[in-house]
Amino acid sequence: MRRFAGSCRFVFNKALALQKERHEQGENKLGYAGLCKLLTEWRNSPQTAWLADAPVHPLQQSLKDLERAYTNFFAKRADFPRFKKKGQRDSFRYPDPKQIKLDQTNSRLFLPKLGWLRYRNSREVPGTVKNITVSQSCGKWFVSIQTEREIDEQPTAQGAAVGIDMGIARFATLSDGSFYAPLNSFKRHETALCKAQQAMSRKVRFSRNWNKAKACVQRIHSRIGNARRDYLHKCSTTISQNHAMVCIEDLQVRNMSRSAAGTAEAPGRNVRTKSGLNRAILDQGWFEFRRQLDYKLAWRGGWLIAVPPQNTSRRCPCCGHVSAANRQTQALFRCVGCGFEGNADVVGGDQCTKGGTRPVSL
Repeated sequence: MRRFAGSCRFVFNKALALQKERHEQGENKLGYAGLCKLLTEWRNSPQTAWLADAPVHPLQQSLKDLERAYTNFFAKRADFPRFKKKGQRDSFRYPDPKQIKLDQTNSRLFLPKLGWLRYRNSREVPGTVKNITVSQSCGKWFVSIQTEREIDEQPTAQGAAVGIDMGIARFATLSDGSFYAPLNSFKRHETALCKAQQAMSRKVRFSRNWNKAKACVQRIHSRIGNARRDYLHKCSTTISQNHAMVCIEDLQVRNMSRSAAGTAEAPGRNVRTKSGLNRAILDQGWFEFRRQLDYKLAWRGGWLIAVPPQNTSRRCPCCGHVSAANRQTQALFRCVGCGFEGNADVVGGDQCTKGGTRPVSL
């Protein structure tokens, strides 16, 4: 499986290098069909004959991934495609369901040029198999099975509308007064990660001991990500089960976590403080939380409404007065206009609810 993943990575990188070379020479970018013709030549070439040992469909899927990466770049949805590195997100995909066999009774899976493989049947796979993706993380191999099936009628969502104010001191504060404390998964493992990275830096690069230390660092990163995803799934599931409409701040996390270092000519201010704030913001997983809420509410017939975050924690819910002085501390909201007092995060969640349920004039 490592060889197959390496072959897919090689094809992706070789095709990307070719596209960049053609661009520098003023030539047009090759399409997917043109790259597939080159793939046939590479598989038949004596220099890269080892590509023929890998199944052809996963190699073609690597070219499709590159084509999709270019499409996202030109649509300004992503950065320019980058070369893939060995050992990072190694994966390959089988797109033809006719070549795949799934035996859930015996927890077996048949894949071309791999044969029958045992897998841990963690859950039932309903529907008809459409494609399968095999991926590697921290030395463990995972299989993702995409299926197609008929679903029942969309259920009617239950529960009242609620607004959510995202934060760091409180991960998510609901307009009804309840809140979820932050997990801070990275912060909890930061000391262990720092020691593991220091141990890795003292090893000879690419030696056996260096590879062992690198695997230790990867395991800690995996533990951080798994804990964060588990917590986000639990929070998003609870909220989606109890509310038909969720109004959440439309936060631009990339802009909020942008570095304040500046340049040599114009150095930034409070760089260390801003760096710590950026780590805390990224440790929360706000975007992933919103993504999970979106599809889980859709499953249950609910709606997720994105509300502009401007002044959600500065506008008084009673008189509507907007002022930066209304929020004197992180937790306290006190209106300078009417004297209303309350928790600033709850006020922010309430403003999200009002913003998401406000009638739109036509």
